[in-house]
Amino acid sequence: MTAGCPSLIALYRKLREAWSAETGGKWRPDNPAAGQCSVTALVVQDELGGEILKTDVDGAWHFYNQIDGRRVDFTMSQFDSPIGYDDLPSNRQDAFSDTSAAQYELLLGRIRSGS
Repeated sequence: MTAGCPSLIALYRKLREAWSAETGGKWRPDNPAAGQCSVTALVVQDELGGEILKTDVDGAWHFYNQIDGRRVDFTMSQFDSPIGYDDLPSNRQDAFSDTSAAQYELLLGRIRSGS
């Protein structure tokens, strides 16, 4: 995550409140970012623009964003160890292959409604 940018910090706080088992099946109260990467990358792109990137983490794709040339990964806390980012270009279709329209619409709605 990029520290010091008010819009990023505000969005991160909204996301942490909005994530749930309904927005990502691996969600846990003690690890709210778990299973939220693809749906979060989509919503972050909607809200702040930029690109969607991906990297392989233990044999599975992990999605995150690049905004104004800076890597923004709001869900990195789901992992126990540091991520070796590959910063591979991705897209919305790729991220949607790891989530559902219902999860995306729910998270986007929660972010935009403020609840």
